[in-house]
Amino acid sequence: MSTAISRSRLTRASGIGLGLATLWFSLLVLIPLTAVLVETSRGGWSAFWRTVADDQTLAAIEMTVLQALGVTGVNVVLGTLIAWVLVRDSFPGKRALEVVIDIPFALPTIVAGLVLLSLYGPRSPIGVDVANTRAAVFLAFLFVTLPFVVRTVQPVLSELDPEAEEAAASLGASPLVVFRRIILPALFPAISAGAAMSFARAISEYGSLVLISGNLPMRTEAASVRILTFIENGNMAAASAVAAVLLIIALAVIVILDVLQRKLARRG
Repeated sequence: MSTAISRSRLTRASGIGLGLATLWFSLLVLIPLTAVLVETSRGGWSAFWRTVADDQTLAAIEMTVLQALGVTGVNVVLGTLIAWVLVRDSFPGKRALEVVIDIPFALPTIVAGLVLLSLYGPRSPIGVDVANTRAAVFLAFLFVTLPFVVRTVQPVLSELDPEAEEAAASLGASPLVVFRRIILPALFPAISAGAAMSFARAISEYGSLVLISGNLPMRTEAASVRILTFIENGNMAAASAVAAVLLIIALAVIVILDVLQRKLARRG
């Protein structure tokens, strides 16, 4: 009993580390989030509802969330496929592809917007003009979120033991069954983590879409642009209300993905 109790206690070094980590996390995350919620509550429920129920604000939130969900779905499929190719296959240009995948991480978002506008704008060298359309928003979201699923799935996939797959195949399991019963349960935590980060990044994106989307009210105006508009007009309470809605939606998606992950783990 005494051994179990002693093991449950933190050492001095661990306690200091935990305290510093909690303080750092509070300064970077908890306190700013609390400040947003406090600012939102100042106007009361009626002001919050008027802001969120406004047609232009509601259209911006709806468009942003739907586009982010669509981009997340694409990233889950294509990101997992790209990670599979990078881990399981060898081909010329593989190292170059590894570098290219990380470009959205390193490239400033406003530069990404300029690149997208140059390639897919009115003066497109390939003849594809999607500027000022929802396709432009989707494209911008897709560009900045591409690496998330790839980089979360890739290390997990590289650590999988292929012997289990070979054993299942030798017992007559089809490739689909092997993937569904062996590979997918092992990859799903990484896929869900990448999907959560992809969705959260998409609904908060501003720089890469502000040039190519046109920011047209009721059509291509994203929630982040709507927040900036409120701030520029001195309406911090309304900006905080929209930010709070995005925060709640992001948390809901994370919780849903976590529940699915736990159910799949129990089933496995």
